[in-house]
Amino acid sequence: MTMIRIAGREIGPNARPYLIAEMSGNHNQSLDRALAIVDAAADAGADAIKLQTYTADTMTLDIRAPGFVIDNPRSPWAGRQLHSLYAEASTPWEWHAALMARARERGLHCFSTPFDDTAVDFLESLDVPAYKIASFELTDLALIRRVAATGKPLIVSTGMATLAEIDDAVRAARGAGCRELVLLKCTSTYPAAPTDSNIRTIPALREAFGCEAGLSDHTLGCGVAVASVALGATLIEKHFTLSRAEGGVDSAFSLEPAEFAQLRIESERAWQSLGQVNFQPTAAEGGSTQFRRSLYIVKPVKAGELLTRDNVRAIRPGYGLAPKHLDQLIGCRVVKDAAPGTPLAWELVRAA
Repeated sequence: MTMIRIAGREIGPNARPYLIAEMSGNHNQSLDRALAIVDAAADAGADAIKLQTYTADTMTLDIRAPGFVIDNPRSPWAGRQLHSLYAEASTPWEWHAALMARARERGLHCFSTPFDDTAVDFLESLDVPAYKIASFELTDLALIRRVAATGKPLIVSTGMATLAEIDDAVRAARGAGCRELVLLKCTSTYPAAPTDSNIRTIPALREAFGCEAGLSDHTLGCGVAVASVALGATLIEKHFTLSRAEGGVDSAFSLEPAEFAQLRIESERAWQSLGQVNFQPTAAEGGSTQFRRSLYIVKPVKAGELLTRDNVRAIRPGYGLAPKHLDQLIGCRVVKDAAPGTPLAWELVRAA
């Protein structure tokens, strides 16, 4: 069994997909906006709201040397100095308690991605129910061990990672005490293209590492996330904002409330549709069999007359013999008069 629980909520094949709304830096440095994002996530049907716990100084250095400025022209943060970007995107630590309290009031789980030991210590003081390791920290095995040692469920994104790197991370987590693990297929581009998503990896993650598997999705819309459910994703994370038009460091690839609500509906429908391998009519289909084609007398015939392709046809409804018997019946004689609309049955005919 790979099923886990976060604050009592089952995550596994027998439960609808667990949906995480990632706030990231979409609060735009406004606590009121951050609280409104929590409320909107609850209204949209999220199971959890996720924060990120770091400061600019715990992430990088305040310099503009090569590598400390984003030089990828395709990045939504092209030209930004790392320290400045992280300062803008960070969630002030003094907000965390208020955000978690609002989440509890609204029936949401609230946990975070820590980026160093000080963040883990702080989050432990708030008794978070779970932890998330970001793709970029998957190779930070010391951090993974520190988080795993808390004994809380651990969610790990695998963007950019090789199979060997994932194996290192899983071994580090389990070696430090992690017993409840979810690996997320992730593509670390912003936004990500569906063609780069490779969600067929999801069942491979589950099989290779014997844990739950899901998707951290940076594509636009919810099509990729819904499709992942068919491949066994039991947890889906999407960035979330009140309005892309209002900006924010992650707004360009974040879902708005109405879109997240649609994700909740469609991901649950996708999960409900999985069912099991079945080659029998379902109970719900029982009444539909009457509308299949079957063999009927379509012209008046007298007792002793031969059945021909002129007076027998496969038509609806389905109360006669199956159409596959047509060749057997042609040339047989009817044993009594039959009017058009008489369903063919074996007792109505005899060999010529």
